[in-house]
Amino acid sequence: MTILTRLAPLALMLAASPALAEMPEGISHFTLDNGLEAVVIEDHRAPVVVQMLWYRIGSADEQPGKSGIAHYLEHLMFKGTDKLGPGELSRTVTANGGMDNAFTSYDFTTYFQRIASDRLPLIMEMEADRMANLKIGEDDWQAERQVVLEERSQRTDSDPGAQFAEERSAVQFYNHPYGRPVIGWRQEMEGLTREDAIAWYDAHYAPNAAVLVIAGDVTAEQVRELAEEYYGLIPPKPDAARKPRPQEPIQRSPRRIERVDARVAQPVMIRSVIAPERNRGEQQQAAALTVLANLLAGSSQTSVLARDLVLTGKALYVNASYDGFAVDPTTFAISMVPAPGVSNAEAEAALDAALAKFLADGPDPAQLERVKTRIRAGRVYAQDSAHGRAYDYGQGLATGLTVEDVNDWPDILAAVTPEDIRAAAKLVLESRASVTGWLLPPPEAPVEARADSAPEPVSADTANPGEAE
Repeated sequence: MTILTRLAPLALMLAASPALAEMPEGISHFTLDNGLEAVVIEDHRAPVVVQMLWYRIGSADEQPGKSGIAHYLEHLMFKGTDKLGPGELSRTVTANGGMDNAFTSYDFTTYFQRIASDRLPLIMEMEADRMANLKIGEDDWQAERQVVLEERSQRTDSDPGAQFAEERSAVQFYNHPYGRPVIGWRQEMEGLTREDAIAWYDAHYAPNAAVLVIAGDVTAEQVRELAEEYYGLIPPKPDAARKPRPQEPIQRSPRRIERVDARVAQPVMIRSVIAPERNRGEQQQAAALTVLANLLAGSSQTSVLARDLVLTGKALYVNASYDGFAVDPTTFAISMVPAPGVSNAEAEAALDAALAKFLADGPDPAQLERVKTRIRAGRVYAQDSAHGRAYDYGQGLATGLTVEDVNDWPDILAAVTPEDIRAAAKLVLESRASVTGWLLPPPEAPVEARADSAPEPVSADTANPGEAE
């Protein structure tokens, strides 16, 4: 378990709001009497099934001073029940030719298995068992706390990019818990106890705080029958729902952060601003931000920033990222690695000039359609993965969207107009409340040595400590 850390339509169609899409073929949705929400994605191409159980609770819901408890409990969930010994669930899945894992994010904690479809009753029974009957032994909690501390040592404390990402997030959010790392701050992780873990489990692990997604060689009727049998008897917990979180005040001032580390091979700049998330029934702005990120840096050859910075020799690498799957406002980020011989100040000025030009000119209509076509193609290809489709529905429902919102998303993306892009660009590119961070090698480091040991560039995507396994 490791750190993981958002063709041109007619003018009339562009101006109109997209109609709600019908439920796609093979997709079913139901809710059990105890509040467990379930989605079934039928895919009969192979005799395989994926079970994903998403709890609508994550690190952003932790009590101040207890950072890391959501991820810590995720680890302890593998310690067994009265029926299953420590590690027995994973061993059973492996012995039956499957695989399993789990991950924690700001807004959810997820457990999943992939296995032959005739073993679905087996994995459903085991997952339901640990939803209701987790057993944390006196010897388990301290050993597992040391495991998560070692995970932090390996994935964060020994990685300057990960440390830099934590620091930027802490600067980005004045008040919202998205400013804390998912894995937790070390000094608070060291104080987590068995009682803390049990209290978190007792408060938040319940069917009415969860989403079950089953994808693969199954039918809706089969899944509903099994879900009723294994999950349906677990009583709901009236107070299990997510509580209101501290919210971010309006930000008005730009901030800059700089970190120098001998392990860094080349300068990296990341600039981020707070941006709206995808919301139930209101995804148009998030769709425009998604398309904007692709327009700016979705292609290494033809995107706006690649054309203006990479092909002109100002930068080696550019990236833009936005992920609207969040309960509260998220971030829009742009990153860049200056080209050799280009100073950091010169590279940043060139980036500012390219963004100002885009704001003035707006999107090129032909390029906008190419980007939208590429996004549609990517979503078509994603349909080949039962796991990927399950992830989309699970993440959507876990962050407050509906099944209909997930279904409608491709149509909403297709309906994004140049005017939508201009508005989105103005929102995030003209914001004064940005955080600009530079991760730098020591100034005395020889250029040749840095080039020989250069790692992969830190991007605005991978630098975000948004998930932990």
